[in-house]
Amino acid sequence: MRWNVRQAPRDRAEALAAELSSLPLLTGKSSQGSAALLSKLLLFRKVETIEAAQNFLVPSIDHLHSPYLLTGMQAAVERLDAAIERKEGILVYGDYDVDGTTAVVILKTAIELCGGAADFHVPHRIREGYDLRGDVIERAAAAGIRLVISVDAGTRAFAAAESARRAGVDLIITDHHLPGADGLPDAFAVVNPNQPGCEYPCKSLCGAGIAFKVAQALLQKRLAHRDQKQLLLSFMKVAAIATIADSVPLVGENRVIASLGLNALRIAVNPGLKALLEVSQLGGKPLSSGEVAFRIAPRINAAGRMDIARDVIDLFSLKDATLARDIALRLDKLNTDRQEEERRIVQAIEQRMTDDTPLREAFCTVIDGDGWHRGVIGITATRVVERYGRPALVISVDGDEAHGSGRSIPGFHLLNALESCGKLFTRFGGHAHAVGFSLPSARIPELRLQLDTYARACLKISDFEPALNIDSELPLDEITPELFDAVSRLEPFGAGNPEPVFVATAVRLAAQPKILKDKHAVLRLSPAETSNAGWRRSLTYKAMGWRLAEKVSESKLLAGDRLDIAFTLDHNEHPEFGGIELSLRDFKAAASTPSALAAEQS
Repeated sequence: MRWNVRQAPRDRAEALAAELSSLPLLTGKSSQGSAALLSKLLLFRKVETIEAAQNFLVPSIDHLHSPYLLTGMQAAVERLDAAIERKEGILVYGDYDVDGTTAVVILKTAIELCGGAADFHVPHRIREGYDLRGDVIERAAAAGIRLVISVDAGTRAFAAAESARRAGVDLIITDHHLPGADGLPDAFAVVNPNQPGCEYPCKSLCGAGIAFKVAQALLQKRLAHRDQKQLLLSFMKVAAIATIADSVPLVGENRVIASLGLNALRIAVNPGLKALLEVSQLGGKPLSSGEVAFRIAPRINAAGRMDIARDVIDLFSLKDATLARDIALRLDKLNTDRQEEERRIVQAIEQRMTDDTPLREAFCTVIDGDGWHRGVIGITATRVVERYGRPALVISVDGDEAHGSGRSIPGFHLLNALESCGKLFTRFGGHAHAVGFSLPSARIPELRLQLDTYARACLKISDFEPALNIDSELPLDEITPELFDAVSRLEPFGAGNPEPVFVATAVRLAAQPKILKDKHAVLRLSPAETSNAGWRRSLTYKAMGWRLAEKVSESKLLAGDRLDIAFTLDHNEHPEFGGIELSLRDFKAAASTPSALAAEQS
């Protein structure tokens, strides 16, 4: 793995550090050191002034933008308001993933809180597939529905919009996916920050984030007498889950939603949310973005991947704690089933990659299998990218039809790649990092050829080399509780705001490594001998090497060895053995001097 040691402009870092050191949020004897490190980390995140730093470090509900800056919002809210006033039935039409289902929950709850009546439809992943369907809208019209509002879908639903027009239904599209070359469907209103002409400041809201903005505007209009901050915080709990799970950049308004929503999740009142936290073993504790992404979101997603996603909406709608726990347990079981199915497909892919040299050497991996569960091919594509470092499309073949999902690597816009051979598909959509599509099975070989040709024109072999961005050198003897608290101010971490990675050179392995479950390794590390930090030189730090057991074993490490390590800071909550510990990202034999590491990068 290549280590990229980042450098911040020294003069700007020193100026920002001087201003940061005066803030009350940095305390203790090491506040100057904390400010110096924090200033570099903020500059890497394009936070360059003390005002921007304060907003970043202390997100506030006052930092939310006006929802009416979104093109189409005024028309959408006025139509919703009229429907509520006239007691019209409203259908909220969502997607089946965590972003879509939570968006349905947000908008349906907001409409009902404002005195309206809202039904919902979430398509079955296998039987109906992604996006709006005209037949669903026509059935709603036959049942007396005159207003349909989409969430996390609809930007390319031209046929469904035409069905709505013919049926006399007003269609409001709220979405965040990128429009195609054909423009936008003919709908009553389109609320999408990525539509042409929309100058909304935060372009990267997820689908639930857009639903949250609609809810914000509706609550302001119909419940102006209520405490708006408390109302919005109650919706942010759900919006935060989707914002983190959908891997949108956690900066700007997304950071406000994720940060305040995570804090609000400490006090879960909704029976369904409480039950979900309990089965995820997260009840009654502060949550990190990682816990949301890897423990809560997969259970919500499992409903849409393995069965029907309406369980999620039912879960959040229930008032009975026993019934809510029953659904939460069902989601937990579905997630276990999803993990097993994913494991089976990944094993099949790994065998194919081993046996098929052209497939393994392709610049864009396109791999298909008969009967692969369509609900897990997206997460499987993510695993392929993680394992082989190349953009990947995983396709489930069902007779003459094929359905696929794709994931990408930095620097390769996957939706543009699909658009380069768009005539092969019967349907496709997505964004730079993730796509979904369908096509006739017979066209898969041509798709494989065209995408590989396209990728070879855009990528180099070096683009596939794993790289680790290092934010700063941080000797072990400089790690203090105050510094840990300062770095923690950057949370929640995620896309656009990655967890800071540090490097310490020439640290000493204080004991023989321990291997856990044949996957992970535990190292005990002491500061470099060059340390002049007095008693702190005698400290040892526990370093967890997640999924590094194989590398540790191959390296034949012995107590006393000197290592250069790349790590993040973590905190063990154990009441007796807790404290600051390191999460090991990579290691190598120590360079002869600390400066040699920097020279190695040049």
